[in-house]
Amino acid sequence: MKITFYGQNSLLIEVEDKAILIDPFISGNPLSKDHIDIASLPADYILLTHAHLDHVLDAEEIAKRTGATIVSNYEIAMHYQAKGCTVHPMNHGGSWQFSFGKVKYVNAVHTSTFDDGSDGGFPGGFVIEGGGKSIYIAGDTALTMDMKLIPLWTQLDIAILPIGDNFTMGIDDAILASDFVDCKKVLGVHYDTFGYIKINQDEAKKSFSDAGKDLTLLEIGTSLEI
Repeated sequence: MKITFYGQNSLLIEVEDKAILIDPFISGNPLSKDHIDIASLPADYILLTHAHLDHVLDAEEIAKRTGATIVSNYEIAMHYQAKGCTVHPMNHGGSWQFSFGKVKYVNAVHTSTFDDGSDGGFPGGFVIEGGGKSIYIAGDTALTMDMKLIPLWTQLDIAILPIGDNFTMGIDDAILASDFVDCKKVLGVHYDTFGYIKINQDEAKKSFSDAGKDLTLLEIGTSLEI
């Protein structure tokens, strides 16, 4: 499994011959818009954690170009179905076997509204099992006791957690979250995009290291293999 970081919470996950795009906010991201060409990004599936613009901005354009299936909660799925996209609606606690593996839609504590003010349902995260690996994409969330359920379902290879604070968990809560999900390897997301969520990356890595955890912070456009 290969994970490529496009800034904020935007990721490309490649499982064998399938491309899964997460929360595509690229063309409006000042850190990524001049480096990543959304017209060339592959996508078989687009997974959306919630409806905020910094997670869905490029979803419709990419879905229509690639024919990708948008996977999200019912409200978000119906929003994009009405725009002519192929969708697969889910809801919290449900799982589905897709062509690349199994996806479970899990709880997140955040808000979820489209930029025009319309309802984006409740936010969520994803547990993905595919290619012999298991990952947790938390989405935008506070620390929540529901995270303790995840190790009952699967042994994670990596947890993808927001660390920017203010709108989501910060460093200290993300360290606790890694305890809750029983995963020492963390990929940090949702940081540095704008002023409210700027972090000191060296201090963040040290905090995780001092807790016996491995925090990876990828440069935009770079990848890791798990």
